[in-house]
This record gives sequence, structure tokens and C-alpha cells, in this order.
Amino acid sequence: MSGISDVRLSLYAGELQRGQEDVVKTNAPRGLGLWGLYQHRRRTRQALLNLSADQLKDIGLSYEQARQEGLKPFWRE
Repeated sequence: MSGISDVRLSLYAGELQRGQEDVVKTNAPRGLGLWGLYQHRRRTRQALLNLSADQLKDIGLSYEQARQEGLKPFWRE
């Protein structure tokens, strides 16, 4: 048998979660400073507001969900 068994994966999952508690979960590129993160959020939220209905459907968001996320201030997670 090659690879990691399900038992090992479930054991490691708990360790990984404990190790990630202090890490901010974000899709921003690594290495950004605080202002870089803010700029990334502003840019991606603005892009979200500009998506068409078909594009929103493709990513599984409703118009209201996209609007709610897109209108959040850049300093909020």
C-alpha cells in the first residue's frame, strides 16, 4: 500500500489544525506585508463586484453574497 492511510491522515489533521490556529487564513500571496494584504483585498473585492451573473453562478455565489463580500472594508477579514 502506498500513500498515507486514512487513519494517519485523521491523526495528522488534528496536528495541522492546532498548528494553524494562529495563522490568518487568506488566499493572498505569501510574503505580503499588511498594506500589501489590504491592497490585495481591495482589488479582489472590487473584482468580485464586477462579475456578471453567469460568472457568479460559476463560482457558486449569489449576487447578494458577492455584494456583501465586495462591500466589506479592506481592513476586515
